[in-house]
Amino acid sequence: MDVDAYLNRINYDGPREPTAETLRQLQVAHLLTVPFENLSIHAPEPIVLNDEALFQKIVVRRRGGFCYELNGLFAALLRDLGFKVEMLSAQVADEEGQFSEDFDHMTLMVTAEQRWLVDVGFGDSFIEPLSLDSRHEAKEQRNRAYRIVSVDEYLVLERAENSSEDFMAQYRFKLDPYQFEDYADRCKYHQTSPLSHFTQKRICSRLTQNGRISLSDMRFITSEMGERSERIAETHEEYEGMLSEFFGVVL
Repeated sequence: MDVDAYLNRINYDGPREPTAETLRQLQVAHLLTVPFENLSIHAPEPIVLNDEALFQKIVVRRRGGFCYELNGLFAALLRDLGFKVEMLSAQVADEEGQFSEDFDHMTLMVTAEQRWLVDVGFGDSFIEPLSLDSRHEAKEQRNRAYRIVSVDEYLVLERAENSSEDFMAQYRFKLDPYQFEDYADRCKYHQTSPLSHFTQKRICSRLTQNGRISLSDMRFITSEMGERSERIAETHEEYEGMLSEFFGVVL
């Protein structure tokens, strides 16, 4: 992998030693620059889960991706920098608290002085790595709190809004390591099934310094400092202009 090109893609010029602080800076830089998006599914263009194909898409073509792509390639970068990285299978919670199937989401366990939950592919979620060795301790990030709790044989990532005590599950996982091929069937499902939320609408979303911007189908949504605004792209040309201007994505 061309590490310099990847770090340039995420506008990162910080330390490269495999420490917890380097890991924190890398995750934040990635979330600020590389969008969470499912536009390949709607192009349609195949999603290929290997380091070379993902590097060409995310770094060379300056695109984003969804969990298998973003976390998969980020894992490769971290390994090249000297971190120990494991790909984990996660089950995503719905609004009723019911969990999806195994391999519905890829998240990462990274060892740097201790073990960390790292994720640059879940969209609107935690910004800095969360300690896997400090269970049940809430970590405040911006206007939310996150924690990892043990429930039966699982670890559960939970989130609370505005530092309330009403924590809701985002996803649950175990610490068993996997490879790209283990996610292939579920990745195909999300590209092809009408039941997958990824096939039902287009999304492109990115963290900003003060909030988040998202292009959900034709709706451009900005959340900055607690204020939310929305406007509609009236034409396909305007939509593509928003993708280019705000996300650096050219289809």
